[in-house]
Amino acid sequence: MSDVDGFVAAVPTANKEKFINHSKAMMPFFKEFGVLSVTDCWGDDVPDGEVTSFPMAVKKKADETVVLSWIVWPDKKTRDAGMEKMMSDPRMAEMEMPFDGKRIIFGGFEPIFER
Repeated sequence: MSDVDGFVAAVPTANKEKFINHSKAMMPFFKEFGVLSVTDCWGDDVPDGEVTSFPMAVKKKADETVVLSWIVWPDKKTRDAGMEKMMSDPRMAEMEMPFDGKRIIFGGFEPIFER
């Protein structure tokens, strides 16, 4: 069964095109390490919460938009090996992120139901 990495980030709204271009440029890099697909979603109905919410979780500022992304790997073994290689690849250090990477929320997930 596949394995998924999920991400939530706050991206400056003015950087939407930079984010899209960054994402497109990353795809060949991801594929090199075994990624099957990447989905990036630009928030268009992401309300503030009273106790918790996506905006609160990423400390979204007024001029930012919440982005939800996920990466699908063929399996956990490929994911673990691919992430290790990707994070140690010197090209990662050269990549300029169009958002504050310190406020990104991420995690790996084992799908329990796929259609």
